[in-house]
Amino acid sequence: MNLDQLQRKLFVAARSHPPSDAVPYGFEKRILARVQARPAHDAWAFWAQGLWRAAASCVALTVVLCAWSVLSPANHLGNSDVSQDLESTVLAAVDQEAPPAELQR
Repeated sequence: MNLDQLQRKLFVAARSHPPSDAVPYGFEKRILARVQARPAHDAWAFWAQGLWRAAASCVALTVVLCAWSVLSPANHLGNSDVSQDLESTVLAAVDQEAPPAELQR
């Protein structure tokens, strides 16, 4: 089919149907103007917001655990000395005896 004939047929069909009053005048332009007026989607802003929320929750958790550590009854009664336990664990390998001279060769 010839494109010119197709175009003429489409124009005739479009002219035979009058426009409907269901859609107000300029509706499409108003919608497109609103869509274009919206701010662009910024992925970095969403990441930054999530990371700041995570940082705030980490700070809150740190404060709670520090308060629990300082105010725990075991700390005041002297029942547990964590620093001495840690030191003995870390230095356990150093405190062992040297192997016999036969194994050093």
